Amino acid sequence: MADATLAAPAATAPAAAPADQASRLRFNGWRKVVLLLGLALLWEGYARHLGNALLLPTFSATVRALVEGFASGELLARTATSLELLLMGYGAGLVLAALLTALASLSRWGAELLELLTAMLNPLPAVALLPVALLWFGIGAPSLVFVITHAVLWPVALSSYAGFRSVPRTLRMTGRNLGLSAPRFIIEILMPAALPQILAGLRLGWAFAWRTLIAAELVFGVSARSGGIGWFIYTNRAQLETANVFAGLLTIILVGLIVEALLFRGAARATIQRWGQEQ
Repeated sequence: MADATLAAPAATAPAAAPADQASRLRFNGWRKVVLLLGLALLWEGYARHLGNALLLPTFSATVRALVEGFASGELLARTATSLELLLMGYGAGLVLAALLTALASLSRWGAELLELLTAMLNPLPAVALLPVALLWFGIGAPSLVFVITHAVLWPVALSSYAGFRSVPRTLRMTGRNLGLSAPRFIIEILMPAALPQILAGLRLGWAFAWRTLIAAELVFGVSARSGGIGWFIYTNRAQLETANVFAGLLTIILVGLIVEALLFRGAARATIQRWGQEQ
């Protein structure tokens, strides 16, 4: 009887943890909503106090411009163009980062190559490569993909390699003793153990890619017909449509919030938080 009494709490304890975690996530979500509403009210109040829509439109005017832009289809098309280019450059950067990191993890020569390339190219701003991209690829999507790939490659490779190097030696020896091949050793041993650092690198690479794309579009875009959000902001700034400029900026923010909430936080909850690698 005593054994059954003692066993009951142990059986119910694991079920309580997910409920507590879900409740905490819901609480944090509402808290962020309140903070966002507070920021919107501050924006609205200061813009009304300033009384100059050319310098700072009100939040309500920006939201109207945002809704009208999506309703007309223009802002939706610009956003789709930017996201398409972003995904191409981000994917190319991830593939190259994976190859360099795998090579650095399996070979000392590869490690030296990664360290040398990152020391030379990581400090180089992606936007500074725009003249080179224009010479090599001309004005168009390939130039944008090139600079995005550069922006993604180095932070992802550095974070992943740092995560691989932090894997305990005993775990590495276990993989070697099991006779795993090089690809299986990376996929089954190194990647799960280094997943927190890998996700951090993916987040950082996404942020760098998004900022680089908008900056590149602001400089030369793709064309007046097929340019992305950066080109939308540039053309509306030239026409003194400040509400549309802020609508474009708000779109950039919203895309970032959606990607962070749905992609990165979802991946973290499903992996490193579930496995106890992150609190």
